[in-house]
This record gives sequence, C-alpha cells and structure tokens, in this order.
Amino acid sequence: MKILGICGSPRPEKISATYRILDLLLKETGHEYELISLGNLKFSGCTACLGCAKDNVCKLHDDLSGVRDKIVGADAFVIGSPNYFSGISSLTHAFLERWFQFRHQEGKLVWGKLAVAVGVGSMGGAPVVGQIEKFMSYNLVKTVDTLSVNGNPSCFYCGYGKTCEMGVPKMTGIECPDPSHIPDILDDPDIRKSAVDAGARLGRMLSGGYDRRLVALEMQELLSEHLRESV
Repeated sequence: MKILGICGSPRPEKISATYRILDLLLKETGHEYELISLGNLKFSGCTACLGCAKDNVCKLHDDLSGVRDKIVGADAFVIGSPNYFSGISSLTHAFLERWFQFRHQEGKLVWGKLAVAVGVGSMGGAPVVGQIEKFMSYNLVKTVDTLSVNGNPSCFYCGYGKTCEMGVPKMTGIECPDPSHIPDILDDPDIRKSAVDAGARLGRMLSGGYDRRLVALEMQELLSEHLRESV
C-alpha cells in the first residue's frame, strides 16, 4: 500500500508546521509514502475548460501533470493545509480544484480510496479539515480521520508581533515570545500523540484491507443525498 501526502503550505519544509506534522503522521502508518510540498511546484487551479471530461486527464501542462500518476497510484491520501482566513491555502485549493479531472463518466481512478485531512493554524484547523473533506467527498474518497492542530500564529515570526495592533497577540491577549523562545509544535505532547495515533490508525486500515467498491458506493450515496438537498 502506498500513501500520497500533500502539504499545502507555501513555507519551506523545515519551518512549516503543516509539513512536519504530515511527515510524522505518514511515518507512523508503516506503509510506503511520498510527501509532496505544493510550495515547490508551479501550477494553477482549474480553468473550467472541460477538456478532461472525455478522458479524465487534465489538459493544463504544469508541475501538477507529473503529480497525476502519483494520485492515481496511491491507495490513500494525507492532505494538510495551514489555516488561512478560516480556510485552506490557495495552493491547496488550486491543487484540489484540479481533481475535477477524476470525476467524469466512469473514471474510477480515485473512487473508494481513503484520506486523512489535517489543518494547522493559530485559531485551529477545523475549517481546513472541513474543506478538504468536502473536496474528497466530491471525488468519492472517504475521509477516515481528521487532525485539527493549534499552531503558532504568524505574528510570532513577522518581527512586529509585540507591537502590531492587528496581530493575534494584541487581539487575544497572548504573549508574543522572543524568536529564540518560540515553541516547537512537535514539542507539544498532545499534538505529537494525535499525529502518531492518526498515522497508526490509517496504517491499520490499509493493512486490514477494505473494499474500494463498497466505499465508493457509500460515498456516492452520501454525495447524492447532499446534492439532492442542495437543489
């Protein structure tokens, strides 16, 4: 079993809390995995050209062209994004828009696969995991676990966190630490345990085997119900 991890943070991997949490989670699955940082790629969102409707292949030629085979070849996905304005990052949104190519006709390339959604932000990651889960459901991928993490606000790093009138420290009353005392997110035992446990659960699910066809049918019924309520 192979798992594809996707980090939607634009920050370098060494300082990205999202990337580091994803990496820890993936290691704990016990399965082969690859973790891709979208910040290293050049690509755009879906342009609604509908060129993919015929053969389920996106007609845009950019760095995501090389990621398509990795998506198709993966048995599960772990997708994470920082919380930007109570939602996923633009990188994550553009990436998931391009999954429109998998939704046409009998294109069962990702249907029935499993996913874990991870959201990281100073105000929590709940809005992020909700959006990722919704994107997955549109492609009949079942989100079997979510991880919402409270991370450090950007105000800790910008250099103006102690004085900015619009900063999180000023508006919430939390103290902005000196650069040398900014807490490492993986030093938090609860966050670390949550990532380890989520990875282990996904690993057990994949090792135990599951019927993709039945998962796809389950997700199709849920999506149909949602769409019927929307019209």
